[in-house]
Amino acid sequence: MATGSTTYDVPPGLEYLIHIDHVLVQQQFEIVEALLGFETANKYNIKNKFGENIYYAVEQSNFLTRFCCGDYRYFSMSIVDNSGREVISLERPLRCDSCFFPCCLQKIEVQAPPGVPIGYVIQTWHPCKPKFIVQNKKKQAVLKIIGPCMPSSCGGNVDFEIKSLDESIAVGRISKHWSGVLKEFLTDVDNFGVQFPSDLDVRIKAVTLGACFLIDFMFFETGQGKKPKLQLF
Repeated sequence: MATGSTTYDVPPGLEYLIHIDHVLVQQQFEIVEALLGFETANKYNIKNKFGENIYYAVEQSNFLTRFCCGDYRYFSMSIVDNSGREVISLERPLRCDSCFFPCCLQKIEVQAPPGVPIGYVIQTWHPCKPKFIVQNKKKQAVLKIIGPCMPSSCGGNVDFEIKSLDESIAVGRISKHWSGVLKEFLTDVDNFGVQFPSDLDVRIKAVTLGACFLIDFMFFETGQGKKPKLQLF
């Protein structure tokens, strides 16, 4: 597991992640999407465990892409700090839905600063569970993320465990928080908690944050007027 970051080698804007072990990701409510059912570009507030805003994320995509490709759409995600400076960029390519065979699996690239890749999250094929590999900038495997057999938010939190490569040790988790009946079934507004070791390399912390957005789009972007999502691995 990659550990340790010193201030001088941290990408600009990621200094705040050095000593923390938990962030909250809260999707913003869009009134147009709730009333009309039109999918709008997602926006999120990223906070520390005390509820203080540290970053703001906004999806970059067009209406046609959102309408035609739905949850599997290509997007860029810009993450900016409180001064408005873009510090992280996420790039998700257009991929087909997962199937029974290891083809067209999902992935996301994390850049910090924008244009400089620092890591990747790559879905791996499994017959029962959603699984992902967290890679560093050299595309070397660092961690695994493993979800439940049925990642459905129905009355409780859904945990995706962050584990060592041999899957023997859980070092953190990405948790989809239950938001209540009305929010869950009438909108696709989602809230997440991302936990990781405080001494984890700051770049891998940023990559793990990127994994949260990929997981949101893959499993929980099912709001008003949409069919329930079934994932087959």
